Amino acid sequence: MSISKQRTLDYVKIEWGTYIERFSRLPEAEQEKRVKEMGYEQFRDMLAHILAWWDEGMGIILAIAQEREYERKKYDFDAFNAEAVAKFKPMEEAAFLNRFEQTRQKMEADLRSMNEAVFENRRVKSWINGIVLHHAREHLVALSRFMTLDLLENEWSTYIADYQRLEAEKQTEFLAKQGFENFHDLLAHVIGWWEEGARIISGILDTPGFTWTDPSADEYNIELTKKYATWSDDDLFAHYETVRLALIELVAELPEDAFLNKDIEGWLAADVVGHYDGHALPG
Repeated sequence: MSISKQRTLDYVKIEWGTYIERFSRLPEAEQEKRVKEMGYEQFRDMLAHILAWWDEGMGIILAIAQEREYERKKYDFDAFNAEAVAKFKPMEEAAFLNRFEQTRQKMEADLRSMNEAVFENRRVKSWINGIVLHHAREHLVALSRFMTLDLLENEWSTYIADYQRLEAEKQTEFLAKQGFENFHDLLAHVIGWWEEGARIISGILDTPGFTWTDPSADEYNIELTKKYATWSDDDLFAHYETVRLALIELVAELPEDAFLNKDIEGWLAADVVGHYDGHALPG
């Protein structure tokens, strides 16, 4: 996971700065569905959870930046999250949303004031990844162009090299957990779904009334393994890069309202965000 000062600031300003607005554009029934899928009764409870972790994490990050001592804790995550919801429940809606935005702005200002070297600290990286980057994916309620491009240009751009840097034993353990015999087959799976998603998105944009049949995941994955079985690793790696760059171009050129299209958003969220977390390499 690449953590830099600028990338962190971009997430806080762009991804989190538009988070509530993007959610509010969803139809009410879709809002309720997505929140419940994440295990929350209401959107406000999820915001309380996010806000509480921002407060907790930034306290530690600031202490490290200022070379102060801080309390090291072992967290009971269920208890922490329940306390977060209870803590903010008495606040009126407008006051709560204002608190969320003020905290986001202060977090951005505090992070901006820090020296670049702070972002190289292992514990700082871990907290930033947790409360800023990973939380944005974990609580993804409405996909943004920013996050889609960010993952394609960062995590997915180094995916092959990151795998190759793993020790052989870790590679074997990772593939076993993923259910693939080798990295070649896993990459074929990623490429194939990217290509299918791009095909469908282009069809939706270019052809009124475009229809498609969602493939059976298991059957399609078998087809992909067979399709690329005879390719050399070098050719497959080169093709991966070609498809990744083409997907970046497609996403960059999408009209803004494309992200309001449930099918386009759904394919990108699954292929780019969900697939990354589903096939994330061990740290």
